[in-house]
Amino acid sequence: MDGTLLDSEKLWDVAMRELAGRHDRELTDELRHTFIGASGPDALRLLFTGIGIEPTPEAVREAGEFIEHRVTELMTGPIPWRPGAKDALGLVRAAGLKSALVTNTKRSLAEYGLDTLGRDFFDVSVCGDEVARGKPEPDVYLRAAELLGVDPRDCVAVEDSPTGTRAAHAAGCAVIVIPCEIPVPDGPGRSFRDTLVGLTVEDLGQALKQRG
Repeated sequence: MDGTLLDSEKLWDVAMRELAGRHDRELTDELRHTFIGASGPDALRLLFTGIGIEPTPEAVREAGEFIEHRVTELMTGPIPWRPGAKDALGLVRAAGLKSALVTNTKRSLAEYGLDTLGRDFFDVSVCGDEVARGKPEPDVYLRAAELLGVDPRDCVAVEDSPTGTRAAHAAGCAVIVIPCEIPVPDGPGRSFRDTLVGLTVEDLGQALKQRG
């Protein structure tokens, strides 16, 4: 969702930088890039470690509450689409393919994204707080495939971050990578595009063939 279908990573960036400022710290671009695509708890752990703040249970709880409140504020307004994303979702639906929204974002926040995206584009959705382990572990993708009633190896994931790409690959999916905020390294089973503009059903099939 974030950075793949919606240009919402910038909203998380605002909230995380403000959180660092609350601790009189500055969030560098280098540190910010380390937790793009991470689950909420992992992102907070990386942030606290990176800015030199002890991640006490109370501090982490307060930080989590601040991030959820601030991102909720930011997501209640219009969220811009990533280039070609809406057409790509329409393509999948028109082709009669099953689809799932798979995100590390917690359910309460993902619902705001679904308000923009449209729930009719998806058969199911799986969020980071609905599985034991978020990305880069494969749990969210395995759960989505289970709910769709398909083999993960018959699925094509579309991802924008190294974290998400690792999760999809670990689940056995072919992956179309469209980097957003940071580069994603090449690897087996990965097809790369600049945007989703012009995506075709044939491209999805080719991604599966390339995965092998």
